[in-house]
Amino acid sequence: MNKVKIFDTTLRDGEQSPGCSMNLSEKIEVARALEKLRVDVIEAGFAISSPGDFESVKTIAETVKDCTVASLARATVGDIDAAWEAVKGAADPRIHTFIATSPLHMEYKLRMTPDEVYETVQKMVSYAAKYCKNVEFSAEDATRSDWDFLRKVVNAAIKCGATVINLPDTVGYTTPAEMRALIEYVMAGVEHPDGVEFSVHCHNDLGMATANSLAGVLGGARQVECTINGLGERAGNSALEEIVMALHTRPDVYRANTRLDTTQIYRASKLVYNIIGQTAPINKPIVGKNAFAHEAGIHQHGVLANRMTYEILTPEAVGIHANSIVLGKHSGKHAFESRLHELGYNLGPEELVSCFEEFKVLCDKKKSINDADIEAIVMHRSRTDESVSGYELDWFAAHTSNFTTSTSTVCLKLDGEKFEGVALGDGPIDASFKAIDGIVKPGEHTFDIYSINSISEGKDTLGDVTVKLSAGGRSYSGKGLSTDIIEASITAYLTALNKMRAAGMAAEPAKEE
Repeated sequence: MNKVKIFDTTLRDGEQSPGCSMNLSEKIEVARALEKLRVDVIEAGFAISSPGDFESVKTIAETVKDCTVASLARATVGDIDAAWEAVKGAADPRIHTFIATSPLHMEYKLRMTPDEVYETVQKMVSYAAKYCKNVEFSAEDATRSDWDFLRKVVNAAIKCGATVINLPDTVGYTTPAEMRALIEYVMAGVEHPDGVEFSVHCHNDLGMATANSLAGVLGGARQVECTINGLGERAGNSALEEIVMALHTRPDVYRANTRLDTTQIYRASKLVYNIIGQTAPINKPIVGKNAFAHEAGIHQHGVLANRMTYEILTPEAVGIHANSIVLGKHSGKHAFESRLHELGYNLGPEELVSCFEEFKVLCDKKKSINDADIEAIVMHRSRTDESVSGYELDWFAAHTSNFTTSTSTVCLKLDGEKFEGVALGDGPIDASFKAIDGIVKPGEHTFDIYSINSISEGKDTLGDVTVKLSAGGRSYSGKGLSTDIIEASITAYLTALNKMRAAGMAAEPAKEE
């Protein structure tokens, strides 16, 4: 079996896509999940792009120990300097530098001749190689480049110190047959192939990112660049979960495997969706709600006889557990902790106590507690503990009917002080949000998403509320969890507002300098 490395760019390409921005604590949380998933490389960001990006790349590099940590850099001295400064504290740092090689990009974006691009590759890869031995070079828009020129550039990059060569399908233009042929053609022309790995980075504009990436593996690529849930620019990137499980399920075809712990896939997927304020489409491969559901009678009959009739992989293989009811109001902390361990969660003493307290409160509200409820509590609690501090809900009182205007009174706490607001609205949630606005005075922003999802079955289920706001070109998401959807909505809205408020406060000193 060949070893295929997984290069995860959720924190760079995924995070820079519209509506998917994350703050520092959220990026650290995702990085830790990726490390637990055992990806080979984490592209932590684009260090030169902003002080915040530089800080997040630097922090992740110093935090993660079991993965290579990379920073993206254009083929310029300033970018490469910033990338190295950000990743040099990593256990295995990598500088990932790139320049476009297609005629279209060279003429209209770079305004450079092919000779100028060739010279730049030589100079900048050599410059990066002075900092570290782990240098990746990407030929942006490789699939629309002249193949002979591409091979010439690749040889120059290798000669100057590049150890990984990435041939991206930057705009999702190619086909599986073309991708495989391109990899084979360029690799066949490498003058000094020893110690050099080839990589693919495919976008999903025509819905073929996964197929093109796997075709690259068949062509000889031994690194695949992808993101959790396929996040990324425009239609997104290759989805990590699809790539990994395709290799896992069809070793007879790809003759390759990865080092990933596939049982961590579902949790990583859910974490990322929670952070960006979205949920998986029901038909999303591997992690969608219907990925392992069977309604047609003939399918159900086949699965009951032998799961392999209609399931080519098991839900357990990606970390999806059955909703078995195991705990109740009389369960103790030891039983709760034991079940958490079975689900793969290892909490610290303080977080365990906090989650157990929420579990006991939920037990008084719900007749039965299942694994989905427990996982929701743990995820929400851990996210809340690391979220930005700010206004907290003290209490609220809402009144509504179908023949009067709804009213809500909300009391918030901030730095030991309490603030009350009252407002009318089109329903109790609208009234509550307006009452909060009267206290917080958040300034101009747009309200992009408000959604409610049930965690499990039954009318007493937990309501999982997502709120997403936009201001100043950035998105801020918040989550709330409660059997009372008004309370969950208030919590979600406050979380998003606190993030927006913290970002504004952080930006103020920079404006004064």
